[in-house]
Amino acid sequence: MPVYWLLIFAGLALLIGGAESLVRGAGGIALAARISPSVVALTVVAAGTSMPELVVSARSALGGNSGLALGNGVGSNLLNIGLVLGLTALVRPLGIGGNTLKFEWPVMMLTALEFFLLIRDGLSDRLEGLFLLAALAAFMAYAVVLDRRGLAPAADREPLQTASFGRTGLPALMLNSAALVAGILLLALGADLLVKGAVAVAAGWGISDTVIGLTVVALGTSAPELVTSLVAAFKGRGDMAVGNVVGSCIFNLLGIVGITSLLTPLAVPAEILHRDVLWLLGFTAVLFPLMGSGRTLARLEGGLLFGGFAVYLFTLLRSA
Repeated sequence: MPVYWLLIFAGLALLIGGAESLVRGAGGIALAARISPSVVALTVVAAGTSMPELVVSARSALGGNSGLALGNGVGSNLLNIGLVLGLTALVRPLGIGGNTLKFEWPVMMLTALEFFLLIRDGLSDRLEGLFLLAALAAFMAYAVVLDRRGLAPAADREPLQTASFGRTGLPALMLNSAALVAGILLLALGADLLVKGAVAVAAGWGISDTVIGLTVVALGTSAPELVTSLVAAFKGRGDMAVGNVVGSCIFNLLGIVGITSLLTPLAVPAEILHRDVLWLLGFTAVLFPLMGSGRTLARLEGGLLFGGFAVYLFTLLRSA
């Protein structure tokens, strides 16, 4: 058993390092295209920090563990809202941009509802996966269009931390591209170790793959979102902290479930459909009034999100 936990921790370390490398490289490439930091957080950084979830879910699904694959995606969203956003707001109150309430949260809510409606028959097939990916492409394209038209929040153009090492031009592009490739390779290796370890521990303890996906694996693959949002908050970039979480939640359901369903149809465990997705809908819905109150996610509101997640986790573990 200890060797399997070693695999889990080694996998988590590689996932975090890979996500950091990928985010820095992707952020540098995106900024070269003159996209604002808030939109980079909502799209490129969110997709980058969600790569661990994607790789883990894809490998789990191909290995026949649909519960682990879907549990990881849904669990990561619950973690993003309750733990990542709640804890970040507890550390430092987060300012909420107008576009977050008018555009980003509605898309996030519609994504959760769309996901719920598509899996009600107990299966996420390839056609539904294609539909989810089309919705993700439309969202990301529209976010960039809004930014280019100047309709996105008026965030300053402070550069994100990238892998450019002070270089510009072709050298910067090569360094960022190398960081991007290195991040993908680390993520792939880390995901392989994490899935092998988690599945073995689940079997040894008699815990279902779904619960392991909703807890241990989801926590590990959500570590990049937590680190990214905390760093952004400490730097006074509340827009990036919130954009990273909202964008990751959208990407987790549309991108991860979409790509995984294209690889192989996913059987939806009954507990995810009748318990966890309902919690997700509730967390997403309550987020709107909390963010809209004074256009700030204060410490008290962060505490409410964190407390709600603790109640969910207690309920989940009791049923394990």
